Amino acid sequence: MWNLLLPHCARVSTDFNMRLFNITALFMVLFTAASGTTEGHSAFVEEDYTPQLNYKDPYWCHSPGLTNGEVTCHSPRGPSYRSTLGTRCNMKCDPGFRLIGRSSIQCLANRRWSGTAFCRKMRCHVLPLVYHGRYTCTKGFMVDSRCDFRCDAGYRFEGEHSRTCLKSGLWSGIQPICSDMDPPKIKCPPSRLKFAQPGQLTATVSWDRPVVSDTADKSLEVTLIGPEPGTEFKEGPTVIRYKVYDQAKNRAACKFIVRVEVRRCLELTPPLHGYLTCSSDGNNYGAVCEYHCDGGYERSGLSSRVCQFDHSWEGEPAQCVPPDFKSSTLKTASSLLSQFYEKQRLLIISAPNTTDQDYQMQNMMIQTSDCGLDLRHVTVVELLGSPPRETGRIKDDTLTADVIEGLRQTFRISRSYFNMVLLDELGLDRERFITPVSSDELFSYIDSFVLNEEERERMEHRRDFCQ
Repeated sequence: MWNLLLPHCARVSTDFNMRLFNITALFMVLFTAASGTTEGHSAFVEEDYTPQLNYKDPYWCHSPGLTNGEVTCHSPRGPSYRSTLGTRCNMKCDPGFRLIGRSSIQCLANRRWSGTAFCRKMRCHVLPLVYHGRYTCTKGFMVDSRCDFRCDAGYRFEGEHSRTCLKSGLWSGIQPICSDMDPPKIKCPPSRLKFAQPGQLTATVSWDRPVVSDTADKSLEVTLIGPEPGTEFKEGPTVIRYKVYDQAKNRAACKFIVRVEVRRCLELTPPLHGYLTCSSDGNNYGAVCEYHCDGGYERSGLSSRVCQFDHSWEGEPAQCVPPDFKSSTLKTASSLLSQFYEKQRLLIISAPNTTDQDYQMQNMMIQTSDCGLDLRHVTVVELLGSPPRETGRIKDDTLTADVIEGLRQTFRISRSYFNMVLLDELGLDRERFITPVSSDELFSYIDSFVLNEEERERMEHRRDFCQ
């Protein structure tokens, strides 16, 4: 090594002396020129210094060496110039060693080689871990070392049972695999039947999660396909499926059925001249159905019935009957109004006699709109003629003279000409008419001032029926 460095140091000293001589000569030239100048001008001489590369120097770079290997160099100057400028050397390691670094280097102008290299004893790469298995090696990962593989309990070998590190630095054979080929086991809970709660169409159903096991894995992935236990289930059958996977993706599955039954009664028939409103689904266990009567009719019997668990309705069906109007017991107008208070509206029609043209026209329109009046809970009271032949009636029931006079006095109804008075459910005077009124116009007053929301919905639902 010292022999390689001495020529190089001598060359460096020679180059330094040459550069110092050139700089001294340049300074003397500049000084002489400055002392001989005239007319105030100075002349400067610039000189560029470019290092001269010596391609003939056989020791431009130090001689390369490679332990446990061989260096082969080729110089443009011939075989004698092993480390001259531009020489290229190829690096090769002995058998059993691996080259680390550059396989080819070149001597550069800065007196250095373009790279380095060394030879390392050959060995194989570290074998990867075997999942669910292990291995032991005779010489680690060196050449000629043999590694034997073994699988854990519950797993089977796929591949060779051993591998050997070859002189090429590669392992023989392929990496073995320990595979779990047996699927896990799963057992679902039994199928179950659940009745819906009263007044509901669903039921809450719970169950224990399935029991799973596997010969190799303790950690198993269980997947539910369907609703979670403890949730609401609709009427009818629902299939619940479970799947289980082990770490090798072997699969097993099971299923069971959750059935929700809704106990139901026979559907109730609406009463004649009435209708039903029911809760929940109408005829399921716990549903309540209420009886309602159309205008001009009263309910007779229970107001509501409940569907029982045994599929039967509580009580007997109600009926809608005409109001029990007892004219013989009515002595005053107030007693008449109390019969209809908060139940019916009254339309009082007054005319001098039955031959009055306005009365006849109005009577004809009343008859054609009778269904609409019933739907709107309107009862027609007729006051006709003058004493002693004055009559008052509600359909076929007649009114006494005291009741007729009381109505005329209370609502100021004249006997001398045709007129009508519309009373609401509280007996308040809502509108007066002195000429016949069509059903559409009459209903517009009733619908605007008297009907509640439920009655309006029923009116819209039965409008075509009443026309």
